[in-house]
Amino acid sequence: MKRNLKIYLAIGYWLLVIGYYSFAQTNVKDSALSFSMIKFSYAFQEPGGDLANRFGYNSNIATGFSIKTKHNLILGADGSFIFGNQVKQNGILDSLKNSSGWIINQNGIPSTVRLFERGFTVSFYVGKMFHILAPNPNSGIVIYGGPTYLYHKIQINDIGHQVPELTSGYLKGYDRLSSGFGFNEFIGYFYFGNKRLINFFGGIELIQGFTKSLRGYNYDSRQTDTATRKDFLYGLRVGWILPLYRKTLQQYYYY
Repeated sequence: MKRNLKIYLAIGYWLLVIGYYSFAQTNVKDSALSFSMIKFSYAFQEPGGDLANRFGYNSNIATGFSIKTKHNLILGADGSFIFGNQVKQNGILDSLKNSSGWIINQNGIPSTVRLFERGFTVSFYVGKMFHILAPNPNSGIVIYGGPTYLYHKIQINDIGHQVPELTSGYLKGYDRLSSGFGFNEFIGYFYFGNKRLINFFGGIELIQGFTKSLRGYNYDSRQTDTATRKDFLYGLRVGWILPLYRKTLQQYYYY
C-alpha cells in the first residue's frame, strides 16, 4: 500500500511539473524562445539496401526529448520501436518442415509458427529551424541529423510453444539478430501554436545503419554469418509535441 502511494505521489509530482512548464505564460508569437520539448510520433517506413531483402514495410513509434534555443538550433535524442509482419526471408524454417510443408510439434501435430519484424533505434541529432511559412518565430522548417544505433531481428512466434527446435535456446540460430551504428536525417516542419494548445511536427526521416549479425552462425544454412550489412529505412513521420516552456519573469515597478 505504501509503495503504491509513493508511485501515485511521484506521478502526481511530475504531472504538476510538466503542467507548470507547459502552460506558463510565454510570448510564443512575438519572439524566439529557448525551451525543451517531449515528442511522441509514428512513422510508416520502407526498407532499403540489405534490409529490403529481409523485411517489407514496417511501422515505427517513437518518443524523444529535444531542446530549441533562441537562435533556433535543435538538438535532442529519440528512441523508437520498429514492428511489422512482412518478413520476406521466410525460408529460414524450411529445414524444420516435413514433406507436406508443416512444422510438427512434440505431440505430432502441425504447429502454427508466425514471423514478425521487431527492432529499435536510438538516435541523437543536431540541426536548425528556419522561420519559413511559420505563424511565429518558434515554428518553421527543421533540418537535423546525427548518429543512430539500429537493432532488428526476425521474431519467431511458435503458437503454443510445442516445437522443441524453436525453444528459447534454439531461436538464436534462426532470428537473424543484427545491429550496428549509422546515421539519421530529418527534414520537415515544426508547428507551435500561438496559444500553446496545438503543437505538432511532420516530415521525411532517413536512417542508414551499417550492421552485422550478433549471432555469428545460422542453423538453417549451417553457415557462419559475419558479413557487414547496409540496412536503410525511409519513412514519413508525424507526431505531437509537448513543449516545456519556462515561466516568463514578470517585473513590477513602484513609484
